[in-house]
Amino acid sequence: MKIYLSADIEGTCGINHWNETDPKKHDHVYFADQMSKEVAVACEGAEEVGADEILVKDAHYTARNIKLNLLPKSAKLFRGWSKDPLVMMSGIDETYDACLFTGYHNGAGLEGNPLCHTMDTMFSYIKINGMIATEFVISAYICAYYGVPVAFLSGDKALCEGAKKFLPNIVTVAVNEGCGAEGTISIHPDLAIERIKAGVKEALSGDLSRHLLELPEHFEVEMRYKERTPAYKASFYPGMKMIDPNTVVFKTDDYYEVMRMMLFV
Repeated sequence: MKIYLSADIEGTCGINHWNETDPKKHDHVYFADQMSKEVAVACEGAEEVGADEILVKDAHYTARNIKLNLLPKSAKLFRGWSKDPLVMMSGIDETYDACLFTGYHNGAGLEGNPLCHTMDTMFSYIKINGMIATEFVISAYICAYYGVPVAFLSGDKALCEGAKKFLPNIVTVAVNEGCGAEGTISIHPDLAIERIKAGVKEALSGDLSRHLLELPEHFEVEMRYKERTPAYKASFYPGMKMIDPNTVVFKTDDYYEVMRMMLFV
């Protein structure tokens, strides 16, 4: 069984502040370690139910956060950014049997995590076909594009609840819960590790086709920027339309074109 895993940090157990996501800050050291441990146990869980090839994409910031020595030998680690349109999902293709997500977070325009954002903090929100899109949704559609089942997700409670509505059969593990404007309540990191491993094993057992996501036939992407200048600049991308000084809309029938557009704007 061949598995793809995309890992972020803003949904890692215990995380609360932007300093903890920034490799230039001392606070990042502990959370890079916890991120690595969560990825490692997800890989171990996958191994225990038959995975013999795992590609892990470090998908946060510099993409140089995960400690390779903590991962099992079956895992390969994709560090850095290739600068292709798949971004957080670089390296995935139709040969993978399932996809896992760890450390993901809720999106811009939503609640449940002090670190809510989507792709970049410049956005007030990104909508796909009228629904506010998290990085998980954007990435899950990439899986659907290649016909890869979306089996497992860990992160904050609000994201996990939204994911279950989006993909009812996905197995989720909530490790944090947003509290007020800037607070977070987290489970114990060791418990998070236990639950992630068990969740991955559950997700990858049985018929993986239950995790397949149907790809829409058409995409309308609405992106609202916090500042007017990047919105104006984005409006010159081919096929893009500005609907107000801060908001642009892009329409296509090809999801790869959505990702190409996001890469540039």
